Amino acid sequence: MKEFYASQTLRLRVPNEAIPIEHYLRQPQRLVQAITDPRRIEVLGDGVYRLSLRPLQFFGIGVEPTADLQVRSLSDGSLRLESVGCQVKGPDYLSFVNDSFGMVLKGSLTPHREAAYTELQGQADLQIHLELPPPIGFMPDSVLDRTGKAFLSGILATIKYRIERQLSEDYRAWVKSNQAHGQASAGGALRSRPVEG
Repeated sequence: MKEFYASQTLRLRVPNEAIPIEHYLRQPQRLVQAITDPRRIEVLGDGVYRLSLRPLQFFGIGVEPTADLQVRSLSDGSLRLESVGCQVKGPDYLSFVNDSFGMVLKGSLTPHREAAYTELQGQADLQIHLELPPPIGFMPDSVLDRTGKAFLSGILATIKYRIERQLSEDYRAWVKSNQAHGQASAGGALRSRPVEG
């Protein structure tokens, strides 16, 4: 059994909008959609989402991991995510890999408000363990560790890139949508009020 581990940090400044980002972060599904392509997300219920990652090459083996993530929003506006299940699809001759495959993903995202912006500080830790088939399992540990860490770091870097690119944009769109909805509701209330006099 071989274990691989990688970690990634995130610091993202988001300009303050009319609705604080803490309200946005209370909708965990929006963060999940920022992490990966929404078409690759299945809602399992109760804050749990199944993410199907794109096919990946791991030591020359094509695999397609799926992870069940539980995302919780806390009262201070921060988010916590944790893997609660995983599976890896691969060639039939590697079916035994799925029996030994395990993945632990833990992450957090915490807002720190300043006058003009809010800095989101994040941390993600990813660990996998699996039985490597021969001849891969006979490779030197230093090579396996370096390759495994690079593989996991690549997954985390992709997630970080998507959050940096998607989250600010989605937050701004969410604020505009809520403001437009609020104005429409207010307008409707005014129109429905009986005329006095």
